[in-house]
Amino acid sequence: MQIRKLLVVGVGLIGGSCALALKRAAAVGEVVGVGRTRTNLDTARSRGVVDRSLTLDSPWTHEAADADVVLLATPVAQFPALFAALAQHLGRDTAMTDAGSTKQDVIAAAREALGARLPSFVPGHPIAGTEHAGAAAAFPSLYENRNVILTPLPETSPQAIARVTAMWKACGARVGTLAPDRHDAVFAAVSHLPHVLAFTLVAELAARPDAAAYFDHAASGFRDFTRIAGSSPEMWRDIALANREALLAEIDGYCDALAAARTLISEGDGEALAEMFAQASDARRAWEARRAPPVPEDK
Repeated sequence: MQIRKLLVVGVGLIGGSCALALKRAAAVGEVVGVGRTRTNLDTARSRGVVDRSLTLDSPWTHEAADADVVLLATPVAQFPALFAALAQHLGRDTAMTDAGSTKQDVIAAAREALGARLPSFVPGHPIAGTEHAGAAAAFPSLYENRNVILTPLPETSPQAIARVTAMWKACGARVGTLAPDRHDAVFAAVSHLPHVLAFTLVAELAARPDAAAYFDHAASGFRDFTRIAGSSPEMWRDIALANREALLAEIDGYCDALAAARTLISEGDGEALAEMFAQASDARRAWEARRAPPVPEDK
């Protein structure tokens, strides 16, 4: 599969790593980057992530007319405006996809804005990332042996699905599908909730008058648990609000589980506490042993 031209809107860790992976695989001819700041785009140019670049406040939508693939890799709150801007400029054979961590809200925005071009849109979510952001954080092996989930619509063009699937496979990823609502429910639990917990713990400690004493004594356990609190606040704010219904249900469930653990500690029930810890430890080790399995097809 050869992409003659890839248009990446949002040249950060996700979009930039996709471009670098395709370049390493010799699977793309030209990469055009679009973003908010010239500084980040200049970094992308200097690192070879993109070949040309334009800012969002300049005329850029014409670049979509002859693009084989358009990848939206901005925070999801920007998608409605981007869909509206691109709707009349997508080429007849252009496939568009996204890298958003939520899908139902993205699909709703696409339905509202894209009109007759909706079949060209393949909703997607690469399950990869780090706590770093920007073009400087991009690297070509980010997607190797990682999962990418597509949530195509009944209207989505098979040709667009095939092209987007081939693009992610060229990056080294495994590609599978889920229904949009199932996607959002699953990732509220295993991605969105953990980020909220990490951000909340660090924020609570940082707000204490003697916060420095806590941070000075924090070690590997704190580092491992809170690593993702170094992620983009803007991106995770958008994700939390976009998937609020599923996320609130997960927060409530976690609060119930935490209250149960508090009761065991308060009552000094070491046996029950150890049993719960053992079950969690076994589940964590089992997950690590089968880490990154193929994404199941959702029927």
